[in-house]
Amino acid sequence: MKFLFDLLPVIVFFAAFKLADIYVATGTAIAATFMQVVWLKLRRKPVEPMLWASLGLIVVFGGATLLLRDETFIKWKPTVLYWLFGVVLAGSALLFRKNLVRSMMAHQVDLPEEIWGKLQASWIGFFTFMGALNLYVAYNYSTDAWVNFKLFGGIGLMLLFVLGQALVLSRYAHDQKT
Repeated sequence: MKFLFDLLPVIVFFAAFKLADIYVATGTAIAATFMQVVWLKLRRKPVEPMLWASLGLIVVFGGATLLLRDETFIKWKPTVLYWLFGVVLAGSALLFRKNLVRSMMAHQVDLPEEIWGKLQASWIGFFTFMGALNLYVAYNYSTDAWVNFKLFGGIGLMLLFVLGQALVLSRYAHDQKT
């Protein structure tokens, strides 16, 4: 359910684009993200930093898209979000010697420091790649193709990446038991 909750703005954006246009889709994505925060607040649940960042970026980039009637801004939003995540992960490691991936996952899996470092580096690389790929699609294909990529390509690549990570970690966990 959390996965679907996290995807709600992207799904709403996709549906609104297919039914109307990029501007209606942008407005509905802003509203959907805002409503996610309101829903969590009303239920007295914590709003994760990723959702706050996403809300801030959708308001800024989506607002610029609507105000200036220029779809370029909304197309940049995923890249900025991906690169922000990558910079936060890299910055925490370089400046504070803190592995945020470990902080988020240590209660689920026990790994040596070397593996945690590789895991964090792979996430930094993935976010960097996804940001660049989003720009490539945004500037080299139609808006319709970009919207399709945003839902199916972006989510598909994320799922493949997570599954790949799970396979690597499961092999390591198997080695730990023997």
